[in-house]
Amino acid sequence: MTAPAPRPRIDTSQAHPARVYDWLLGGKDNYPVDEAVGVKLPPEARDAARQNREFMHRASAWLASQGVDQFLDVGTGIPTSPNLHQIVQRVVPAAKVVYTDNDPIVLRHAEALLVSTPEGATDYIQADVRDPKTILEHARTILDFDRPIALSLIALMHFISDEQEPYDIVSTLVGALPSGSHLVLSHASSDIFPELSDQVTAEYAKGGIKLGFRTREGVTRFLEGLEPVEPGLVTAPEWFRDGDAPEAEPSGIYAVVARKP
Repeated sequence: MTAPAPRPRIDTSQAHPARVYDWLLGGKDNYPVDEAVGVKLPPEARDAARQNREFMHRASAWLASQGVDQFLDVGTGIPTSPNLHQIVQRVVPAAKVVYTDNDPIVLRHAEALLVSTPEGATDYIQADVRDPKTILEHARTILDFDRPIALSLIALMHFISDEQEPYDIVSTLVGALPSGSHLVLSHASSDIFPELSDQVTAEYAKGGIKLGFRTREGVTRFLEGLEPVEPGLVTAPEWFRDGDAPEAEPSGIYAVVARKP
């Protein structure tokens, strides 16, 4: 009998984006080193985390209402109900969702991500977005790459610096998707509130986390070859499709859903 692979060790001496994000959302699955980053951030950082989450809910629900029943969520983060599969399987019970993250603590909570409807399926892989080929290889065992897939990159790519070739990473992921697929992207801006962006970047850097906030032009580059759906590239609270509009509020987060023709 083969012994199970050892679970990766959680490094509690180094702040991690997923755990700082959990702290900003009011979660409990973080450590003092993560809280030390979070408490130094301006209040707008908590607003941004919430806005990201609410955008993901709206975009995923809308895609499911359009018949999309396959989702690849990269940079999942620590489970916070309702999770993506809970949102989409309310609309399409047979939906399949593959989650991936590089933080071992997310693996510890993966059971919460794997509770699917009987008709659908959920799966989880610990992997890094900087290794997109590994993510795609695993996703192919669950998802049908001959049918449309929604690729979710929520508040992730601003943790990938230009030196780490973020545009090539997204191009590789999107390039593997069939026609009719969608990219769901949110990204922190460097040009909406420049001074605030500089402050957030500096505080994360003190915790050992490098950020790469980008301008509107920089975020638009991720959409090359794609067709943004209405309302296009806007701030997170401005993105909605059906029902009542979210409450208007300032936001330094860009958000977009774009279709692959």
